[in-house]
Amino acid sequence: MMQDQMGLFSSNIKDDAPLAFKVRPKELDQFFGQKSVLKKVSMLDFNKLPHIVLHGPPGCGKTTLANILASNAKLQLFSFNAVLGGVNDLRKIISEAINLKESQGKKSIIFIDEIHRFNKGQQDALLPHLEKGDFVLFGATTENPNTTLNKAILSRVQKWRLDSLSVTDIRLLLTNTLKNINFQLDSKLVDYIAEHSNGDARFALNQIETLENNKDSLVELNFDEIIKNYFFDNRSYDKNNERHYDVISAFIKSIRGSDVDAAILWLAVMLDGGEDIEFIARRLIILASEDIGNADPRALSITTDAHYAIKTIGMPEARIILAQAVTYLARAPKSNASYLAIDKALEYVKNNPSLEVPTHLRNHHPNKSNYKYPHSYENHWVKQTYMDEKTHFFDSSGIGYEKMQDDFINRTQNK
Repeated sequence: MMQDQMGLFSSNIKDDAPLAFKVRPKELDQFFGQKSVLKKVSMLDFNKLPHIVLHGPPGCGKTTLANILASNAKLQLFSFNAVLGGVNDLRKIISEAINLKESQGKKSIIFIDEIHRFNKGQQDALLPHLEKGDFVLFGATTENPNTTLNKAILSRVQKWRLDSLSVTDIRLLLTNTLKNINFQLDSKLVDYIAEHSNGDARFALNQIETLENNKDSLVELNFDEIIKNYFFDNRSYDKNNERHYDVISAFIKSIRGSDVDAAILWLAVMLDGGEDIEFIARRLIILASEDIGNADPRALSITTDAHYAIKTIGMPEARIILAQAVTYLARAPKSNASYLAIDKALEYVKNNPSLEVPTHLRNHHPNKSNYKYPHSYENHWVKQTYMDEKTHFFDSSGIGYEKMQDDFINRTQNK
């Protein structure tokens, strides 16, 4: 698998900095992927840079892009890590940026990595300076800024979403890097790294660095042995990360779309990632009413039973109970008629706050004697007014048990 001839494992890099840092792109034409973001860059006026928060998964190029933008704008970049520094450290950097502006008449950039870690005090410390334009703010975060930054900050920044790199982008990055460091790998290994890096360029480059550092040991190993000895997994599931919301969203939408295999797949991803099983069960209870409803009323019972059972049993056996509930829901007939009906009724009540109860339905009223008791009539139904308003809220889906109810209503009420 590996060949150590003609110096194929030699590296031209002498210092001991991490490979991902050493090969970080300095120009936009070396920046892989992120076509939508690069389109935004092409429309920038580098003389009037906006405040930007770059958000996306690890290793997608947030810090690299911030450095490239600063370089293209020919502005001083001050870097600050929200985990390592406090408000006093931030104020010192802000003071330096203001002094530079006053002495040279030009703004600088303050780049705040992991800006989602800022507490309210730190975020508030930025506001007066953003208002006055003392510096340009660049932020980087792995989380959705809409849920981690306050509204005052959000109103002053542009939010640029970066995505995980594609397998093709990672492969191009690795090929380019291997050429630059004069290190050769079998294409099968390069493909394996690209396909198992979860779109994380830093992770992929760290894998290359591990192999390069152990080049002498690789010569006698075959592909499977190299994978076993030198590779580690990069599967990602952070319960506090945006991926948490993406996966549960895919899970719910797969069940709603009656794709049982996709539903089981996303359930497995959550269980493998250590997701709270009660959280999963609660979402299934909501789905049972929202997306299945009376097309199959048993769905609600199954999900509430599953919720009780997993609390009693726990993992790993709870996976079986959840799988049973998920497969049932995915294959059940679907109706959102009840969900739409209550929202429509609530909107009506909001716009008509003084609805009167018909006098014959009231608890104490002279007209109470006019109430007709349905059970005293054939089929336990009698035509009667139950609300004064002429409106309509519920539309049956005509699917599953709701169709059976339609047939019953038609037989009994439309004789």
